[in-house]
Amino acid sequence: MTEFNGKKAIVFGGTSGIGLEIAKLLQLSGAEVVTVSRRGALGDANDGMQNEIADVQDRDALQDLFEKHSGFDFLVNAATGGPRAIGPFLEMDLDGFQNSFAKLWGYVNTVRLGAPQMAADGAVVLISGYPARKWRPGVLAIGTVGNAVEGFVKLAANEIKPIRINAVCPGLIDTPMFALQGEERAQHFSNTTKDHLIPRAGKPEEVAPAALFLLENQFVTGTIVDVDGGAILA
Repeated sequence: MTEFNGKKAIVFGGTSGIGLEIAKLLQLSGAEVVTVSRRGALGDANDGMQNEIADVQDRDALQDLFEKHSGFDFLVNAATGGPRAIGPFLEMDLDGFQNSFAKLWGYVNTVRLGAPQMAADGAVVLISGYPARKWRPGVLAIGTVGNAVEGFVKLAANEIKPIRINAVCPGLIDTPMFALQGEERAQHFSNTTKDHLIPRAGKPEEVAPAALFLLENQFVTGTIVDVDGGAILA
């Protein structure tokens, strides 16, 4: 098992939602944490962490960032990369569907440019999502991207070894990504999860420990860990 004391982690999307919880847990575990987002840290949630501003689609900025922190140990990417298309496939704007793959391109960019700058025993964790393996109305684009992320993890594990790469596949998680508020928000989560084995939305802090497990366990690579409340099985 890997110790986090004395290790450096770079967490993309580390200022909100699942990424923020992973960053906080890494810090509590003794790691030096660098969070990266397009807008920078919000409030004081990232106190004690180094915050960098970069877009996962900007390869030049990413190259500079990774060179600046060369020798770092852990790479986590929880960034969505941009807007995602939602709605019936046969009514969907194809540009919107294509643009949903910004998440995949952001993951590919960070792994391709980050891995050469990592410690030889480093580890990468990406974030998928249960629509990758469970159809539900309106999220075919999101599911297709998630499926590609999981395929990328399994194939890239062969090419970037001895660096390990894995992914966490969350269920529906209550994060700031959802703009709905109040009763409308609660009703959305209730309606969406009512048939799940655990009929509620998950919390970011319920996902973060799975990421740390994948970072610290040196006998795991090319693996997808589901933290989905039984959504895929339902």
